[in-house]
Amino acid sequence: MKDAILDILEQSGSLTTNQILLNLGVAVFIGVCIYFSYYISHMGTIYNKKFNVSLVMLTVLTSMVMTVIGNNVALSLGMVGALSIVRFRTAIKDSRDTAYIFWTIIVGICCGVGDYFVAGIGSAIVFALMLFFGLVKNDNRILLVVRGPRNNDLKIEGIIFEYYSHKANLKVKNTTDTSVEYIYELTKKVYNKQLSKEESITDALYKIKNVEYVNIVVQNDEISG
Repeated sequence: MKDAILDILEQSGSLTTNQILLNLGVAVFIGVCIYFSYYISHMGTIYNKKFNVSLVMLTVLTSMVMTVIGNNVALSLGMVGALSIVRFRTAIKDSRDTAYIFWTIIVGICCGVGDYFVAGIGSAIVFALMLFFGLVKNDNRILLVVRGPRNNDLKIEGIIFEYYSHKANLKVKNTTDTSVEYIYELTKKVYNKQLSKEESITDALYKIKNVEYVNIVVQNDEISG
């Protein structure tokens, strides 16, 4: 029994040089496909060149790890222990980036164990899905910021209600002894409806006496890298 256990622990992969190169070569090829998928799906939004290059490297590194581990129980346990003490603190700016990270790891595992069919077919399907859903963009939100005299707050609220009804979401109302500031959140669709009126919301608000400013700010969820 003891000899059998030692044989299992001492067992190492018997891969040839050609097999190792094939594993890494397929990993590089699919990693480059992931690179182009990320580039295309993030075009015009957040695009991080360093992160994209890291996806290719992660694919190859995962394939290397799986090739080394093979059926070696001791190495696999050691690798799990080594990775358990590593903490990655890279901020994920786009929720899609998480999917790309999992994609590269899974491809690396498949290539490392020589299962190229699963890696290829799965990557082709994910590639198509990422390109399709990469066209989905968050709707920009519009903030309407108005500051005016406090004694005219009902007039300001009345005009905003007249233009947007209950669809203008009041986010902030700051007041002092003499002034009041409103911050309303609007969807792009709601904001565009008022464009059909003869008088813009800005002109209507400035007709109120002593209104200091009317600011329209486009807000989105993207964080520049």
